[in-house]
Amino acid sequence: MALISMKQLLEAGVHFGHQTRRWNPKMSRYIFTERNGIYIIDLQKTVIRLKEAYNFVKAVVKGQYDFENRRICEAQVDNPRPILFVGTKKQAQDTIAEDARRCGEFFVTQRWLGGMLTNWKTIQTRIQRLKDLEEMKETGVFERLPKKEVLRLEDQRMKLEKFLGGIKDMKTLPGAIYVVDPRKEYIAVTEARKIGIPVVAIVDTNCDPDEIDFPIPGNDDAIRAVRLITGKIADAIIEAKAEMEAEISEQAAEVAEEPEVEEAALEVETETFTYTTEEGALEEVTVGVWRADE
Repeated sequence: MALISMKQLLEAGVHFGHQTRRWNPKMSRYIFTERNGIYIIDLQKTVIRLKEAYNFVKAVVKGQYDFENRRICEAQVDNPRPILFVGTKKQAQDTIAEDARRCGEFFVTQRWLGGMLTNWKTIQTRIQRLKDLEEMKETGVFERLPKKEVLRLEDQRMKLEKFLGGIKDMKTLPGAIYVVDPRKEYIAVTEARKIGIPVVAIVDTNCDPDEIDFPIPGNDDAIRAVRLITGKIADAIIEAKAEMEAEISEQAAEVAEEPEVEEAALEVETETFTYTTEEGALEEVTVGVWRADE
């Protein structure tokens, strides 16, 4: 069964690009034609690129992507890694948050904080501060503080939640980032490329696909188009996690079915040994010896 159909892509408006005066010549290989001053994206290439991105995301989640050689392997070669969804434009915010939660991953839908990837240790300290403030609120510490101090701490907590809430449970750097509109999220893309994190992104006709490891040509302005493609990326993660759980269950079942090895029966026999003491006297000692039945 095909991952996605042409009908789905057409109905979502994935094929509509930008006006011809707003384009990047590097996107020419993904453009089918021009109509009424608007570029039309070649959806056949969208299908191909989406499938490549889908398989890549699955491999990262299952630990089957070789980051050094940039290839997908059949066996696990790395630890499973998280995927970070990034989309701060209004058309993408809700979809990014919903699909990231649906597949159990992480997201950024507000302004990208500089250093979120390249200065991860500092970001972790801010995340810990957020968790500390949440704990203070839940355990009633706020109730014992002056009202002015509570307002200050609550304001700090809300700001941290706004910018870091989507990644507060992300314990390591992501294995890849998925981006809607890499032109708008250029800081995120630049940071990822700087430290070798692959980028999957919807690239419209005004984007530079050469900056993206797994470009998916499509309309990054239409909500339905963003929802359709983002949903497929989330589906890839869900499928990968389901396959991992199935493999673990299968291995556990195989171990349970292995026949138990019977332990050899042991019998105790006694043997008497004679030895000479320092004074020259003969002494006898009897000891038990364990012997297994043959």
